[in-house]
Amino acid sequence: MKFMKLGSKPDAFQVDGKCIRHVTSDLATDIIIKVGDLKFYLHKFPLLSKSNHMQKLVQKASEDNCDEIIMVDFPGGPNAFEICAKFCYGMAVTLNAYNVVAARCAAEYLEMTEDVDRGNLIFKIEVFLNSSIFHSWKDSIIVLRTAKSLLPWSENLKIVGRCIDSIASKTSVDPANITWSYTYNRKLSVQDKIVGDSMKLQEKIESVPKDWWVEDICELEIDLYKRVMTAVKSKGRMDGAVIGEALKTYAVRWLPDSVDALVSGVHSWRNKLLVETIACLLPSDNGVGCSCSFLLKLLKVAVLAGIDDSSKEDLVKRISLKLHEASVKDLLIPARSPQTTLYDVGMVQSIVNQYMTHEQRSQDVEPGKSAGFVLGHGSLLSVGKLIDWYLGEIAHDQNLSLTSFIDLSCSVSELARPVHDGLYKAIDIYLKEHPSLTKAERKKICGLMDVKKLTMEASMHAAQNDRLPLRVVVQVLFFEQVKAATRAQSRNSDARATCVSKMSPDEEWDKTMGEDCRSLKKKMSEVETNEDGGQKNSKMGKKKSRNSKSGVQLLPSRSRRIFDKLWVVGVGKGHVDNRSSETSGSSQSPSSAVVVRDNTTKSSGVPSRHRRHSVS
Repeated sequence: MKFMKLGSKPDAFQVDGKCIRHVTSDLATDIIIKVGDLKFYLHKFPLLSKSNHMQKLVQKASEDNCDEIIMVDFPGGPNAFEICAKFCYGMAVTLNAYNVVAARCAAEYLEMTEDVDRGNLIFKIEVFLNSSIFHSWKDSIIVLRTAKSLLPWSENLKIVGRCIDSIASKTSVDPANITWSYTYNRKLSVQDKIVGDSMKLQEKIESVPKDWWVEDICELEIDLYKRVMTAVKSKGRMDGAVIGEALKTYAVRWLPDSVDALVSGVHSWRNKLLVETIACLLPSDNGVGCSCSFLLKLLKVAVLAGIDDSSKEDLVKRISLKLHEASVKDLLIPARSPQTTLYDVGMVQSIVNQYMTHEQRSQDVEPGKSAGFVLGHGSLLSVGKLIDWYLGEIAHDQNLSLTSFIDLSCSVSELARPVHDGLYKAIDIYLKEHPSLTKAERKKICGLMDVKKLTMEASMHAAQNDRLPLRVVVQVLFFEQVKAATRAQSRNSDARATCVSKMSPDEEWDKTMGEDCRSLKKKMSEVETNEDGGQKNSKMGKKKSRNSKSGVQLLPSRSRRIFDKLWVVGVGKGHVDNRSSETSGSSQSPSSAVVVRDNTTKSSGVPSRHRRHSVS
């Protein structure tokens, strides 16, 4: 820390009680000056020789026949006046970064200028500031912090502005030229670490990180921090990533960790101002400078602190550009009253809508991009998985409406969901947590997923899921059987395998299921008619079919009955009539199961009209 000594005489100021200061001298004091709660018993001549303002006050006191002068609103208080008084007496006094601003403001108040005496206090302090303080990194920050309590004096004397300019200029210096000390307690990357003291000076200089300055300025108050960061950005030489790191460090330093502390009346105003300040200081590089996790944390505080809508909209726009980097935990934004849900689903909906709008514009700019979008753009796939996981998390909320769930699910493009396992899991959780849904509502939410995009594991789970509508189970069973038949036929015919590999997915499905889907509609209609008619008990029969390496599957009674009705649809291929025997047994029995083997070979030579199913 820089310092400057003034005067050479020994300190003769003595303390007499708590409220009196006097000078030990052979001459009696002839004036009393009150500053704050303290009274100073001094001599007129030393003060009048240095202070023009004291000359005016003494003259006025003499006219009023008064020996006591009261200093009103004296900048810096009694301590600053004592420094000025000692300078007038020629006593030794030391100026440093902690008291120089107060001394400068006090000297200005007392008008200790060059017009009164050459080499006066104002001149000496200005020399000290310009030659030492503003050349020191840490002293400039200390001076700026102390200047806060001395407004508007420090502002009018341009001390604040000069400090800010000094700090901003030093942040823009090439790290290779940094020779002063700084605070850096964050974990350094491997390339930033100073391995040992035996390193060459040049190696140490090169190891200075670009964000070396961000921790030191974190001690500034919000308003001064904003002015410093504005000056840093105005220089135009600071990378957006470093700006983002500085804002993140400041937010971590001052924002409380708990939700209760965020919304408490004591700090709510400060937290609101802090988030608004950081939001307006974010680098204007489309969110590149800040991580998505940090932006979402800011948005959480913004929602809880109740900042203005414009700031929240700006954060939403920035987050949408980097949504693929987010995690489910980041998206769990607590909802504020009067919302009844646990989390602010509407805010996430806004983010997703912004993201999809941006992606659509990107495709419009590059028309050829959409063809290979899923394969070439992993961010959209990441967003699809993220929203499915988020839906699975919020599905546990009893107060989450079906409309909110469906709207958020539909806001994601189909290109983002090549597989629907995550969506199926979220739907299943919602059905489990909301058992009071009507049949129409269950049908509506299940309509979100495409059973053709379920993996085999998810399909097997869905086939045994009693919470799903019967129609969905029918579709799952049918498409799994068609897939099995297609796989078997592909293995048996190399030519067909080659042909299938050249087909697009849509052509393959159309060719494989063309005739089967028409039969499926008829069978599904029969199944739904049976279900609506309330037939709880029906006779159950056994179907035997040959195994074509598709494996053995165990199905519950309801899925088994459906499977029996669809069996000939999946494997007959026109050789077997679309019929299945009615079976008997209770569909409610959990232990009721039948072993079903996939039959993908052609039927025997016996015509279908002469074959019968055994009935037990």
